[in-house]
Amino acid sequence: MQRTQNPTELAQIAKQIRRHIITMTGAAKSGHPGGSLSAVETVVTLYWDVMKHDPANPKWANRDRFVLSKGHAAPVLYAALAETGYTPVDALGTLRKLGSIYQGHPDVRFIPALEASTGSLGEGLSLALGMGLAARLDKADWRTYVLLGDGEIQEGQIWEAAMFGAFNKIDNVCAIVDYNKLQLDGATKDILDLEPLADKWRAFGWHTLEIDGHDIAALQKAFAEAAATKGKPTVLIANTVKGKGVSFMEGNPKWHGVTPNPEEVELALKELA
Repeated sequence: MQRTQNPTELAQIAKQIRRHIITMTGAAKSGHPGGSLSAVETVVTLYWDVMKHDPANPKWANRDRFVLSKGHAAPVLYAALAETGYTPVDALGTLRKLGSIYQGHPDVRFIPALEASTGSLGEGLSLALGMGLAARLDKADWRTYVLLGDGEIQEGQIWEAAMFGAFNKIDNVCAIVDYNKLQLDGATKDILDLEPLADKWRAFGWHTLEIDGHDIAALQKAFAEAAATKGKPTVLIANTVKGKGVSFMEGNPKWHGVTPNPEEVELALKELA
C-alpha cells in the first residue's frame, strides 16, 4: 500500500472509498451507505497515515488495532481493507452475498485481518479498552482506535466503558464518535439527545477534542494530540454529515439503511468522479 501524510492525496483516496461504498451497497441492494460515507475521512486518515499496520503481515504483533464498533458501516472498512491490500478489490461487489467474505457486518471468520466481529452496538469501546489494557500488560507501544456511532453511544455499556477507561488511565486508546447527528429513525436530538456531548466525555475523564470529521488535516492533528496525551484516553467528537459526498444523500436519514438503485448509483458516481 502507498502511505501518505498529504491531505490532498488522502482526499483523493477518500473519494475512491466513497465510490466503492456506493457501488457495493448498490449491488447488494441492502446495507448502510449513509453512516459509511460519513466515516470515510476518519478511516482513510487512520489506514493511510496514522496507524502502524502491514497488509503483508496482518497479525504483526506490534500493529495498531482498529475496531469498527458501528459495524453496520462495514462498507467503509471493507473498501479500506481492499484498497490497502488486505482483501480483494474485485470481490467488493459481493457485499452481503451468501458466502462472501464481505458480510453485512465485520466477521473475523471471513476476514481474519479484522480485530473483532462487530455490529452488536455498544460493545466496541469495551473491546478497545481491553486491547489497550493488554498492550499495557505486555509493555507494548501499539495503540487502539475505535469508531463509534452517535446513535450507538445512547447504549449504557458505552458509558460504563468510558468510566472504566478513564479510571484505569488507558491512554493508548482513542475513540472517535462519528457525530453525524442522525440514526435509524431520525435525528439523535429527537430520539435521545446526546448534548452536551463533549461535556459528558470530559466529565467521564476523557481528553476530548471536537473537530470537523471531514477535515483530514484536523483529523491528523487530533490523532497526533491523542497519541501525545498521557494519563487518560482520548475521544474525538468528529462532526460529520451523514451521506457525505453524495448530494441527495447528505443529511437525509433515509440513507441510513436504504441503498441506491442503479440510476442513483450512476448519479452518485458522477458526483464522485
